[in-house]
Amino acid sequence: MPAARPRSLRQQTAERNDRALLRAAREVIGTDGAHASVAAIAARAGVGIGSLYRRYRSKHELFQHLCELALDQWLRAAEEGLAHDDPWQGFAHYFNAGIESGPGSLAPLAGLVEITPQMETASRRGDEAIAELVDRAHAAGVLRADVTPVDLALLIEQLNKSPLLDQLSSQGRDDLLEEAANAKRRIAAIALDGLRAPDAAPLPGPAPSERLITDRWEPPLA
Repeated sequence: MPAARPRSLRQQTAERNDRALLRAAREVIGTDGAHASVAAIAARAGVGIGSLYRRYRSKHELFQHLCELALDQWLRAAEEGLAHDDPWQGFAHYFNAGIESGPGSLAPLAGLVEITPQMETASRRGDEAIAELVDRAHAAGVLRADVTPVDLALLIEQLNKSPLLDQLSSQGRDDLLEEAANAKRRIAAIALDGLRAPDAAPLPGPAPSERLITDRWEPPLA
């Protein structure tokens, strides 16, 4: 089998710029929501707007690609969780990986991004894997009986963001970022412990419906 040809300096630069753009886009969306601008994304990535448009034909295409990557990460985290022999450890792996990878930070794009076939397939597969992960944890008696996959998705979305980290980053307080990141991990650990069975107290109201997740991605009503 012939050895792979080494990547050219131009290819390496393009790949590095693309990673920076994707990271910057996620961060800007997390702060500015759907109003995130191409100029702000390029500036955060440290590249010119021309570099962004050479890779993506439009901001919409960039956002679609971000969603595709996030759904792939969501699915991979669930599949890795299912690979654990211990149901609780597998559940905890998915929970923590979901917070770290941050698919919830793209929620502001709901209803604004056209769903691609790739997104639809990854979303369906992810839903199936997460449902299996939750069912397995319920069957083992380690997860609160009243926790649903939708509860889990909404909780991960909330825990993904950290107003404290965002504020310190905008202030340039690098001296406090690690402490704030650890505080975020502690909050996630507290939330995870609250998901363990046996139930401490009944959850209020009826279980949320999937419409809270899915209907947001429909175009706005006229």
